Amino acid sequence: MVLTLVLALHVVFGANGWVVFRQRRAEIDSLQREVNSLELQNQQFTDQIKALKTDKTAIEKEAREQLHYARPGEVVYVSPPPVNPQKPATNSARK
Repeated sequence: MVLTLVLALHVVFGANGWVVFRQRRAEIDSLQREVNSLELQNQQFTDQIKALKTDKTAIEKEAREQLHYARPGEVVYVSPPPVNPQKPATNSARK
């Protein structure tokens, strides 16, 4: 009877028991979701690289957005970066 109880406790709470198995399974599932997300992101980057190597429309779009290029006769408006007001260093400077 006692031996059965000890074996049952070992199976559930032991070093490779049911509790540890459930924790590892949850960790594996989480890592698999992360891998799937990274594979999708990798595929998107691969598609973007392929488009930038072959598609003139994609090249033009990237040049317009990143380098602020424009066609002859077009005007490009670029807003200045937001100005961050400097905060006082101490409480006495705020008074």
